[in-house]
Amino acid sequence: MADIKYYDVILKPVITEKSMNAMGEKKYTFLVHPEANKTQIKEAVEKMFEGTKVKAVNTMNLDGKKRRRGMVVGKTAKTKKAIVALTEDSKDIEIFEGL
Repeated sequence: MADIKYYDVILKPVITEKSMNAMGEKKYTFLVHPEANKTQIKEAVEKMFEGTKVKAVNTMNLDGKKRRRGMVVGKTAKTKKAIVALTEDSKDIEIFEGL
């Protein structure tokens, strides 16, 4: 397994209607490094966003989709998604403010 630093774990936030509705319950969705585990994701969120305390982390591995270009069939890259639930006394994550 690769040596993953905390700043390499979170790739980008997932902005969908479902993830935006979950933010009211202090649940945030991120695309994460495919080899990152739940402990690394928890550590990365708490270090990158000051004042946050993680209650739970749920992860899911997503297979690549089939794509065609003429006769050639290929697959897109695999991804991993994490849903991070914060505690009640935790601060909100500010990158989602104003959305």
